[in-house]
Amino acid sequence: MPKPDDAVRVLLVDDSVVVRGAIGRIVDAEPDLIVVTTAPNGRVALDALRRVQVDVVVLDIEMPEMDGLTALPQILALYPNTRVIMASSLTQRGAEVTMRAMALGAADFIAKPASTVGTAGLAMMAQEIASKIRAIGRAARGRRVVAVAPPGARPAATISTALMASRDAESVPRILAIASSTGGPNALADVLSGLPKDFPLPIVITQHMPPVFTLLLAQRLERDAGRPCHEATEGMALQPGHTYVAPGDFHMLVRSHEGQPFLKLSQSEPENYCRPSADTMFRSLATLYGPSCLAVVLTGMGEDGMRGCRELHGRGARILAQDEATSVVWGMPGAVVKAGLVTSTVPLPGIAAAILSHCGAVPV
Repeated sequence: MPKPDDAVRVLLVDDSVVVRGAIGRIVDAEPDLIVVTTAPNGRVALDALRRVQVDVVVLDIEMPEMDGLTALPQILALYPNTRVIMASSLTQRGAEVTMRAMALGAADFIAKPASTVGTAGLAMMAQEIASKIRAIGRAARGRRVVAVAPPGARPAATISTALMASRDAESVPRILAIASSTGGPNALADVLSGLPKDFPLPIVITQHMPPVFTLLLAQRLERDAGRPCHEATEGMALQPGHTYVAPGDFHMLVRSHEGQPFLKLSQSEPENYCRPSADTMFRSLATLYGPSCLAVVLTGMGEDGMRGCRELHGRGARILAQDEATSVVWGMPGAVVKAGLVTSTVPLPGIAAAILSHCGAVPV
């Protein structure tokens, strides 16, 4: 069946004919996605991009002649309106290299299809691959490239005691909660690096990622922000100035015992097809913190976080959402904005400053 003219155009880059064929069949089975060409390595991919218009490149990492990490920055520099999704194996080695690729600017990653996961698992992987390519490809069209200031270019911040004193003590934030998905690792690094090293609030993060990847994300955020960051474990106590990332395949909730907040992990059913789910985390914070929770929804596909934000909003919490122009995909933040739940919609480079303004810290 012919594809429509506005179908998302995909370039598959992998040295394995089997992998190219497996992903190609997934893409071509979708009425609004089309594989326009394939390549066995990064050098051939760059040649192909000179000849054909492409919205999304699905890029393998380990290939002969030119690997994915070498090709990635060249693709992004030469074709800034083209998005790159890394094809990763869900191993320690695969996760480490994929996280490096995302730090270099890859929009997201997909797991390579493998027959060992079974029929049901393959169907779920196929759905995820098609959904990510579709969402990222559609968002990329007509999206201008937005420059993000490096962390060192941001102003320092100080606590404004006058501003803090002027606020109702109940509404002063006592915890910062962040939800993110597609494009989230780089957005998280940008936001956390923009906060001062002595930022006092505990920070809890739900980022849609599988096991192994979330530990590596926590390690990256600790390096970039210069503050302790942990992959959450059951019963871990929340400490001021520390950041906690929900582990892959576990919901993360915040509970309290004798006035001390701690983390509760759960493998209850996925919400919004996600585990961890931002809705689960936000609901627990609405119950425990109410108006003293400050929530941020960053780039990501889907609507995870919107229902939890509705509960936070109902209890007087403030909610910031990343704007469409700086989001890789404006699904999650867009859903919160469209539901009328946000305090403000902010470009990515301004989110750290917005957080500080709500916490009584002002740039100097």
